[in-house]
Amino acid sequence: MSSPAPENPHSTLGRAMAAARDIAALGGTTPPPLPRRRPPGVPPPMPPPRETPAEAEEKLRSSRARQLLNEGELERFKNLIVFARTLVDSRYQGRHKSPDLGGGGEFSEYLAYEPGHPVQSIDWRVYARSRRLVIRRYRQETDMDVHLLVDSSGSMAYQGGVRDEKGLRVARIAAALAYLMLRQGDKASLTLFADRVLDHLPSGGTRRHLMTSLRTLVQPAHGATGLTDLAASIRECERLIRRRGRLVILSDFLGPEPEEIFDALGPFLHRGFEILMMQITDPDEQTLPLAQLARFVDMETGESIDVEPSEIRSDYERRMKERTAAFASGASRRRIDFTSLDNAAPYREAIESYLGFRAGKNR
Repeated sequence: MSSPAPENPHSTLGRAMAAARDIAALGGTTPPPLPRRRPPGVPPPMPPPRETPAEAEEKLRSSRARQLLNEGELERFKNLIVFARTLVDSRYQGRHKSPDLGGGGEFSEYLAYEPGHPVQSIDWRVYARSRRLVIRRYRQETDMDVHLLVDSSGSMAYQGGVRDEKGLRVARIAAALAYLMLRQGDKASLTLFADRVLDHLPSGGTRRHLMTSLRTLVQPAHGATGLTDLAASIRECERLIRRRGRLVILSDFLGPEPEEIFDALGPFLHRGFEILMMQITDPDEQTLPLAQLARFVDMETGESIDVEPSEIRSDYERRMKERTAAFASGASRRRIDFTSLDNAAPYREAIESYLGFRAGKNR
């Protein structure tokens, strides 16, 4: 038998074999084979398209929007009729009582028969018992719009310790309420405001509308100055919000005087709106942090003052309590709901406490 021909150390195969033996002797592994050459005339593959800044921003916004809403936490409330205290009007059939009386829906009352009433509306069983001609009247059931007004001013960016920013807490509450409205078949609109209306999303009751609302809550407000003028924003909303329903204002209410706000809400009350004012504050804003000399900076104007907290704490806390009490009493006199939420409380507990309060009051 003939022996194999010796390797030519200068050939390509010989050099490759020698390299493989050297690597094996060093305890390494044989490198992978080189990629095949591209056939002549075949263009190189196109690189993946680069993400534009606008696309990257939209992707980030969508991610932040999804983080606002934890649907699993809200499933326990899916069958709760959140807002149903007053009569509302609507073009659509729904789940809330309308002031319009007709021949369908829930029985409302008996009325004495008068010429002109349809004969078929007479309750003949009542006539057989009492010899009185009466008609039965019913309340129609309607949809209910909920209009969310969300404070986006500079003061909402305050974050005490490891707690959420007030603005983030407000956005999560607004997202939860919009979700619950969708689950119970109602429509919700969204308005962001600061010193004026910054953004407005008309009423809608679809999943797509909900996602648009979430993205609106997390996007930077266009033309925001950081200042607050809630009264002016409410007056501006008069032309944007035409359909009667419930107005929910989410704010820290730190800037305006209570009477200014109630005066601005007057036209909505006159039109039959049901109004809820939800105040969200940080514990630092209720009781000054324990510190020595501190610099306090106005988050809306940038003005600052150096002060010893111990010298002003007592007077400051008294004024804050008086201010909250003024909002609560003024709201009560006008049949407006007012509730104050502590930003230190867990988000789920705040929503649960609020919805439980509303459910108990509406039954």
